[in-house]
Amino acid sequence: MKEIILLKEGEIALKGLNKRNFEEAFIKNLRHRLKPLGKFIYTRSQSMIYCEPADDTIDMDEAVSRASKVFGAAAICRAMITEKDFDVITRDVMEYCGDELSCARTFKVQAKRSDKRFPMRSPEICAELGGRILDRYPRLEVDVKNPDVTVNVEIRDTNAYIHTGNRPAAGGIPVGTSGKAMLLLSGGIDSPVAGYMMAKRGIDISAIHYVSPPYTSDRARLKVERLCEKITPWCGDTTFYCVPFTEIQEALRDNCPEELFTIIMRRLMMEIAQRICEKNDITALITGESVGQVASQTMGAIVCTDNACRMPVFRPVIGMDKSEITAIARKIDTFDISIEPYEDCCTVFTPKHPKTRPTLEEVIAAQNSFDFEPLIQKAVDETEVKRFTIGSAQF
Repeated sequence: MKEIILLKEGEIALKGLNKRNFEEAFIKNLRHRLKPLGKFIYTRSQSMIYCEPADDTIDMDEAVSRASKVFGAAAICRAMITEKDFDVITRDVMEYCGDELSCARTFKVQAKRSDKRFPMRSPEICAELGGRILDRYPRLEVDVKNPDVTVNVEIRDTNAYIHTGNRPAAGGIPVGTSGKAMLLLSGGIDSPVAGYMMAKRGIDISAIHYVSPPYTSDRARLKVERLCEKITPWCGDTTFYCVPFTEIQEALRDNCPEELFTIIMRRLMMEIAQRICEKNDITALITGESVGQVASQTMGAIVCTDNACRMPVFRPVIGMDKSEITAIARKIDTFDISIEPYEDCCTVFTPKHPKTRPTLEEVIAAQNSFDFEPLIQKAVDETEVKRFTIGSAQF
């Protein structure tokens, strides 16, 4: 028995003259994700990507799991390859789907005939194959609306394929087709979700995190590195920048009004991130801000933060509430890490009464009361860089 992974294109199929470029990017990403498992042969036809293992020793369960996290496909299934001969198809359906059919109460057959040279039409395949299944499993009943098992037969150009249904894949468009952006990755719930959502739109993600020892612990940094590992199966290989931030925060504490600490800190973070972006051909920033969630995420505070930015800032969770964000965090398996009680530098010197309606003039004046430039450049120069790859990712 020979199996294959079938990935059905979603948005890629709508790309017109650019479709081939998106398909090539998708296959490149897919090849990179599956390379640690062994060799696969990749082909494409009729808005379908075929991923065929080169030998029988490959772990197909793991391969399907990894492939389902590659942005670019709308649906995925594991299928059996068979001949375009109805008697052979019938025999292989009984073998490949037998365990599921023997445990089911209801079923239906669904056929798709892309190769019009095949002598039977789709309704004929469904009717004839359904009859043979009933002969083999007489206690089964046909239910075309809500069956326990759906037997799918696809007649395509070179082969026929048998499977028991598609499941949703990652969706979106391939990572790397929409440029590069830097994710401000904290230890919270929101920012990993923001990175995932922008990777889904084809953006190649890097991540930046700020540490303030001794006010923040090594466990806090390791927590964020684990979050980076968790999003790597979705976002692809990720460069992680760790910025020393202690001196800047101490200078901020000693020289600026307490109620503006958080907003000025955000502005300084943005400046450091931009300088690192400019050195690495990265053209946008990503944050996990959601309007009104905390004091630094009011409309006025966001305006003051954006004033410090020379490049676009994407905020994909800006209009989502916490339950929506949490649902995605659970899906991508970052939630349990995010709620661990190791705090990041954003909680250091948190003002008791942060200003929720700051004016840009007062924020700029407060920031300019101290020359942060030498500390900013020092932080950029002392930033540590680490690379998280598919080979080390937690699938």
